[in-house]
Amino acid sequence: MNRMYIGFDDTDSPRTGCTTYVTALLVQRLRELGVSFIDYPNLIRLNPNVPWKTRGNGAICLRIMCEESLVEEVKESVVEAIEENADLSYDGTDPGVVFILNDIPNQIQEFANRTIQGIVTVKEAVQLTRMFGAEAVGFKKGRGIIGGLAAIGEELKGDHTYEIITYRTPENRGKLRRVIASSVTEMNRRMGYLTFNNIDLETNRILITPRGPDPILYGIRGEHPDVVKRAHRIVRVEEPIERWVIFRTNQGTDAHLKEVDSISELKPCNPVAVRGIVADKPRIISGGHVIFSIQDESGRVDCAAYAPTGRLKDTAKMLRDGDLIEAFGGVRSPSTRNPLTINLEKIQIIKIAPQITYRNPQCPKCGKRMTSMGKDKGFECERCGLHGPYMKKIPIELQRSLKPGIYVTSSRSQRHLTKPLSRYGLEKERTVKSNGCIPYEDFYRVY
Repeated sequence: MNRMYIGFDDTDSPRTGCTTYVTALLVQRLRELGVSFIDYPNLIRLNPNVPWKTRGNGAICLRIMCEESLVEEVKESVVEAIEENADLSYDGTDPGVVFILNDIPNQIQEFANRTIQGIVTVKEAVQLTRMFGAEAVGFKKGRGIIGGLAAIGEELKGDHTYEIITYRTPENRGKLRRVIASSVTEMNRRMGYLTFNNIDLETNRILITPRGPDPILYGIRGEHPDVVKRAHRIVRVEEPIERWVIFRTNQGTDAHLKEVDSISELKPCNPVAVRGIVADKPRIISGGHVIFSIQDESGRVDCAAYAPTGRLKDTAKMLRDGDLIEAFGGVRSPSTRNPLTINLEKIQIIKIAPQITYRNPQCPKCGKRMTSMGKDKGFECERCGLHGPYMKKIPIELQRSLKPGIYVTSSRSQRHLTKPLSRYGLEKERTVKSNGCIPYEDFYRVY
């Protein structure tokens, strides 16, 4: 028996398709061939800031065991499924698939990390596949080879979550999704912190349903396969479900955020975490977006909390110069109108700077607030006439409502990889055994 890893990406487009749906079809085909699955299908979200990303920038890896006699037939089935279901006529859909047998080299694991946290090239991906005797198949520009190789290399040994994705029958795709909102609210209440990002509590908007023409009906994210399966059974719909798949994924883990030591290390299109001192009072620009700067010994950078980030934007408004924070988000390239900017996903407020105001002294004789006699001339009391030529204004520290802690963008604007507050303290290590098999019915069903 051979361990085989199949990674692929970039089959969809803004107008149709979904790489996870290709996965759903492939799981069925591979099962019919007689392969065994040694892990849940892996949904690996890559750097969300790359300019050429697809909707969610998610790549897939299927980890299987199969007889040596089936290897070529498996490869043919995968390539055939991509050819049949990718939106190849769309200019910008460039699928790629990678096949690796047995062990995954450390260099490919490192490549995966760089793909999630930075920028890599097709050339690098192809060179790695050749170096280790892997096989890569690219369609058109073949950019999907990057995601396919990265999905194989990211084995999710650290923190991970699960998502159950349900798919629509063909006749309903492109139509309004008929998911009963009250059942989502009930599911969210009953599951508590075991699932996340089901509803935006600020607007009551349902978040488990996508808005585009893709075949997904809804997806529920949670901490364990049994959890998302239970949650799925609570949700009620008024249209048929074609099938569902449970994925193991890096969603909601902050896997993309790379800590950098100084502002001078920031690079465009990279997701980062960097400390700095707030350098100026935040300003509100057209559209309700909040802009402020942070600085350290190496430089200064703008930070932007956009209006849709909700409570994060409101938190940013309360910052003042001197506050020590850590900014998390994607680095936007400078333009003729704007400098290098961190588009914020979250803020950690580490230390609040004291805010001092100065008030005129009280008269030591009658207690009334005194008035200035002019610059450097002291103060006088209008009530009793006392003059204090050497008296000065009194510093008073203002009480601030902002407190140290982590502030995350509202659920409706969180990226797939952003770790919500509800997940802090729930991080986990890998529990799937690499030499065991997962029953097909545990993660897949066709109706």
